[in-house]
Order: sequence, then structure tokens, then C-alpha cells
Amino acid sequence: MKWSDLPEPVLLQRSFLFGITGIILGALSVLNSNIHYVAAPMGPLNGVSIFLQFAGLGTAILVLRKRKIAQEFKEKAQILILVQTVALLFFLFSL
Repeated sequence: MKWSDLPEPVLLQRSFLFGITGIILGALSVLNSNIHYVAAPMGPLNGVSIFLQFAGLGTAILVLRKRKIAQEFKEKAQILILVQTVALLFFLFSL
């Protein structure tokens, strides 16, 4: 089954999960870079974080591109896009 065929609540839930996981991993990377708690390279963690944030952003955009969606799903998708874009920009500028 294609992702574009899934209902809007499922896509928004997946977008949220991808986004929050990416934000948490990015925050862990930034905190470890400042505190030096673990002596490990943070490059792969940053890459996974940014990938997950892009996946969440793309999934929310997929909801907006559907033809007939309810107003509540449209608003939720717009809020998710805004939050994930700000978080993505923050983690990109913190590298």
C-alpha cells in the first residue's frame, strides 16, 4: 500500500513520530557536543536526526497535497510543517 493512499490521521501520526524522534536525537547530539558526556562522533547521529526530520516534514506535506481533506487535518499538517521546519533550521545552524 502506498503512503499516499493512507488516511490523513495515520500520516499525521507518522509525521509527528518521525519529527519528534529527529528532534530528540538532534537535541542529544547538541547536548553531547556541549557537555562531552560520551566520547563518540556525533556525525552519524546528526545525519539520522536530519533525515528523520525531513521524513516527517515530507509526510506532513503529503497530507497537504491530498485533494479533499478536512480543515482540522489541514491545520494540523500546517502546524507540523511549521514546527518541524523551525526545528530543522535550528539543528542545521547548530552544526
